[in-house]
Amino acid sequence: MASQRTVTLRSTDPAAGEVVAAAGLKPRFDAIRAEQEVPAEFPDDVLAEADTVATQPLSRPERDESELPFLTIDPPGSMDLDQAMHLSRDGDGYRVRYAIAHLESFVAPGGAIDAEARRRGQTIYAPDERTPLHPPTLSEGAASLLPDQVRPAYLWDIRLDARGEHTAAEVYPALVRSVDRLEYTAVQEAVDAGTDDERLVLLKEIGEKRIALEQERGGASLPMPDQEVEEVDGGFRLHLRPLVPAEDWNAQISLLTGMVAGGMMLEARVGILRTMPDPERSAVDQLRRIARALGVEWAEGTDHGTFLRSLDGTDPKHLALIHESTVLFRGAGYTAFDGSVPEVVEQSAIGAPYAHVTAPLRRLVDRFGLALCVAVSAGEEVPQWVREALPVLPDLMEASDRTAGAVERATTDAVEAATLADRVGQEFPAVVVDAPDGKDDGDDLEIQLVDPPVMAKAKGAANLGAEVTVRLTDVDLAQGKVTFEVV
Repeated sequence: MASQRTVTLRSTDPAAGEVVAAAGLKPRFDAIRAEQEVPAEFPDDVLAEADTVATQPLSRPERDESELPFLTIDPPGSMDLDQAMHLSRDGDGYRVRYAIAHLESFVAPGGAIDAEARRRGQTIYAPDERTPLHPPTLSEGAASLLPDQVRPAYLWDIRLDARGEHTAAEVYPALVRSVDRLEYTAVQEAVDAGTDDERLVLLKEIGEKRIALEQERGGASLPMPDQEVEEVDGGFRLHLRPLVPAEDWNAQISLLTGMVAGGMMLEARVGILRTMPDPERSAVDQLRRIARALGVEWAEGTDHGTFLRSLDGTDPKHLALIHESTVLFRGAGYTAFDGSVPEVVEQSAIGAPYAHVTAPLRRLVDRFGLALCVAVSAGEEVPQWVREALPVLPDLMEASDRTAGAVERATTDAVEAATLADRVGQEFPAVVVDAPDGKDDGDDLEIQLVDPPVMAKAKGAANLGAEVTVRLTDVDLAQGKVTFEVV
C-alpha cells in the first residue's frame, strides 16, 4: 500500500545525529494538540470504568488456546500490543493463527469507555507522547497481549495452500498467551544470520509468498522510507528509516487477516470495508509521462504496481517518481453496508476487498469489525450494537484520520524548523520531488533535503528529479515553516 510520512516514538542512541532540544518543542507540540482539539486526559467516569473492568472483565472466552506459544512483533517500547501470531506447517501449506486483543471483554456497548473511544477514533501519535484511544489501564495493561500473560483474544485460524493462498478460515474468542516479544530489527537480524527458529523461518516464507500473490493481484506499494522523529534523552532527532523486509512479512499476516475479514463481510452482506478505487487512467498516464521525461524505464504492458515496486528510493529520479505517484492512491475511505454489496469493494493498493480488524486497541472501527466477523464465522446474527454503529463509523474514522494526519504533519514540521533554526544562510544538497506540471516555471518546488531529511518548499527553477543545491533563507519556529531558494 502507499506509504506516507510517519512519526513514530522510538528510543535510540543519542550519540548519533543531530538532536534538537525538547524544551522549545514540547510547548509547540502541546499547542498543536490544542489546535487540533486532541483529547487530553480521560474523563473520571471512563477511568473508573476501565479500572473496574481491568480486574473484573465483562466476559471471558470459553475456549483456551493458551498452550500455543504465540509471539508478538512490534516496534521497541510498544505496550499496546494488538496482535500475536502462531505459524505452523499444515501439510503442503500453512496454518496461521492470529490473535487480536478482545475488547468485548472490557468495553460495554453504550458505556463510558465506548463513548469516549467514539469521540477519539484512534490513537494520535506525536514525537513526545501518544494520545491513546483507550485508557492505558486497558490498552497497555489488561487488554494488551503482553508476554507471559493469559489474555482474551479474537483468534483467527486461517489455512493457506502451498502458494500461500487462503483456503479456509474461522475466527472465535479464546484465551491466548504470548511467550516472546520480538522487535522488527531483531527478527530481521536473526533471519539474515540464518536462524533455525521455525517461527521466523515461516514468517519469511509465508510473507514472501503473500507478497508474490499481492503482485499477482495488481497490488501496489511505494518503496518510500519513513521520515521518523525519534525521542532521545533531552530532545528529538529526524531521520529517514528504510523499512526492513521483516516489517513487510509481518504486515502481510495482518493484510491476510483483513482480506479474510472483508470476504466474510461481503458474503454476509453486512460490514465495513476499507476501500480505495482504482486510480484514474489519466493519473497513470500522467505518471508514465513523468517517468519518460525523467528517463526512468517503464516497460510497455507493465502495470503501475509492478513499476512502483521496482523503484529505488535512494535514486533521485526514482524518489521524485515515488512522490509523484501518490496521485494514484486517492479516495481511500470506509464503506459501511448492510443488506446489499456496495459498488466499490476493493482496496486497490491491496488488490482485494479488505477490512480493518487487527488493531482494536488503537483504532475504533476494528472492534466492530471483529465482533461482526465472529458472528458471521459462527453462523450467528450480527450483534445489534454493531449494526447500529455501522452507519456512523465512516464519519468517525475519517474525522480522526484528519486529526491524526494534521498532528503528524505539524509536529514533524516543528521538528524540521527547530533542526534548521540556526542554519539560515547555509546551503544543502536536495532533490526536486514535485514541481508544477513536472517542470518548474518559477513557482514553489517541493524538495527533499539529503541531510537532514527535511521536506520543504523552495523558490527557483529546476526540473523534477533534479539534484540541486538550495539555500535556507528563513525559519519560522512559531509556524514550523522553513523557506529555501535554489542556488
